[in-house]
Amino acid sequence: MRTADFDFELPDELIALRPASPRDAARMLVVRPGASPELDDREVGDLATLLAPGDVLVVNDTRVIPAALAGRRVRGELSANVTFNLHRRVAADRWRAFARPAKRLEPGDRVLFGDAGAMCLAASLWATVADKGEAGEVELAFDVAGPALDSAIALVGTMPLPPYIAARRPPDDADQSAYQTLFAVREGAVAAPTAGLHFTERLLATLATRGIARQTVTLHVGAGTFLPVKADDTADHKMHAEWGEITAETSATLNAARANGGRIVAVGTTALRLLESAAGEDGMIRPFSGETAIFITPGYRFRAVDVLMTNFHLPRSTLFMLVSAFAGLSVMRAAYAHAIASRYRFYSFGDASLLFRAQHGV
Repeated sequence: MRTADFDFELPDELIALRPASPRDAARMLVVRPGASPELDDREVGDLATLLAPGDVLVVNDTRVIPAALAGRRVRGELSANVTFNLHRRVAADRWRAFARPAKRLEPGDRVLFGDAGAMCLAASLWATVADKGEAGEVELAFDVAGPALDSAIALVGTMPLPPYIAARRPPDDADQSAYQTLFAVREGAVAAPTAGLHFTERLLATLATRGIARQTVTLHVGAGTFLPVKADDTADHKMHAEWGEITAETSATLNAARANGGRIVAVGTTALRLLESAAGEDGMIRPFSGETAIFITPGYRFRAVDVLMTNFHLPRSTLFMLVSAFAGLSVMRAAYAHAIASRYRFYSFGDASLLFRAQHGV
């Protein structure tokens, strides 16, 4: 398909710079596809009334690490400032990262993060540019590895706010909690699974009382997931791989729920992509542990997920393509037009949508 088919105009003032407070007070657009698609303006706090006993929420328990690093390239007596966003760990001592400006880097360059003169050695971190790829991507080989590297990154890094927020305000202490979900326990993501940001303990209690269960999966979100597609044809776009896991116990519980008439409700595109990666042609969800680079566009046949809760996404992004595959491109274009006209808040800290899967085509 043409990437231009997934473009739309969004006023800058609709990009949310802070989350709603409380989180479940965010607005939520309910989208029911069909011959006459239904759009219903609700709030996240209404979620329990929109689902049914026996349905199962699937949430992502990944935790965002402070993956935004400000570095200084050192080449002999010359130096230059370069910023990095880590997006995928490839070894105990190595990360792939997006660098800006990448033109200042060459393989073999040394990069200092933190303060080289600090009394505490952990306050400084050195790396070597091991490789340089396309679109500003580099591979960094750090001087330390494993837990020591994790600790060093935690000291010198900051929360990796998406560029459409970071360009409008600097990160601050409030982001340390605002950009983590209630479910975040397994460190490894460099971007938040943002649909999960809307949940509160109050909402979880209401869902449980209603008889709506919850299961947990892990997908360590990479920054590449949110990049706009630059290719003219979606078939020419390459997804970045991300690591995920679904346990045998979770897969068995989800399969049993569906067998009993319950629906699988993915909280976020990250949970959906992992579930679809683990599902067979028969719709059964298998245990999964490994990388997935699944790219979902209109024409894809969904096997595992019945309902999707997600935020509003960037134009020309793989995520807008995914929701268009799920509910139908014409339906989602109408839904986004309604959201813009109704002044919904967009992107990571924005409002939510609840999408029911299209039953016939797109």
